[in-house]
Amino acid sequence: MSGEWKGKWALVTGASAGIGKALAAELAAGGANLVLTARRRDRLQELAKQLNSKHKISAELFEADLARPHAPEEIFAFTKEKGIAIELLINNAGFGQYGELTSVEPQRLLDMVQVNCSAVLHLTRLYLADMIARRSGDILIVASTVAFQAVPYISTYAATKAFDLFLAEGLAEEMKPHGIRVCALCPGTTESEFHDAAAHPAHARRRSETAQKVAKTGLRALAAGKSYVISGTANYLGAHSQRLVPRRMVTRIAANMMRPKP
Repeated sequence: MSGEWKGKWALVTGASAGIGKALAAELAAGGANLVLTARRRDRLQELAKQLNSKHKISAELFEADLARPHAPEEIFAFTKEKGIAIELLINNAGFGQYGELTSVEPQRLLDMVQVNCSAVLHLTRLYLADMIARRSGDILIVASTVAFQAVPYISTYAATKAFDLFLAEGLAEEMKPHGIRVCALCPGTTESEFHDAAAHPAHARRRSETAQKVAKTGLRALAAGKSYVISGTANYLGAHSQRLVPRRMVTRIAANMMRPKP
């Protein structure tokens, strides 16, 4: 399955940890060459060294903070200068923040929208033009199971992931005539640094899947031409069963689960 991109170039954002790192490892195992981007260059260098040594693939690094509006253009220019044709774009970078809206710094919220939505849209738009010209290419957008409902206390994060899901599903149909596959990967709670960075309390976390399992699920679904995939049977049932309940009730239940403990 990961051999689908053997000898091709894949760009992975947020590649220094968690699902992004697992996606890079899975692709390298299948023989794909990698452009790895994240904020932490030291981690990217270590990952590239490991993957090159183990799988003999080529890896290029570009340090980028996608909270900066011009970062997508800088990444695109880097690959153009290197003469690299990106056949697989993985929009993985993203972050969340737990708490009532007014307890979160405004800039943190705006940066979340920039990284989770604007940068995803911008990178996708930049790389799609060449994919359409070649009539080949794939895009994986990492969304979340929270994309299927409003989630109080991570309201902004859930809203950004709904954007990612809808963008991917729409583009999957839009790009089909051009021979381009687009898929949204919707993980639930995953073993990564995400929850600590988002300050999620223990009671708001659920049973975790490994990042490796989530990465395999996403790449397999993209290769199969699916427009979205939910990782994990329990997550799938949870995401779709809420359709049987009034939306206000679903949100109220989510609020009770996520509300800060006294």
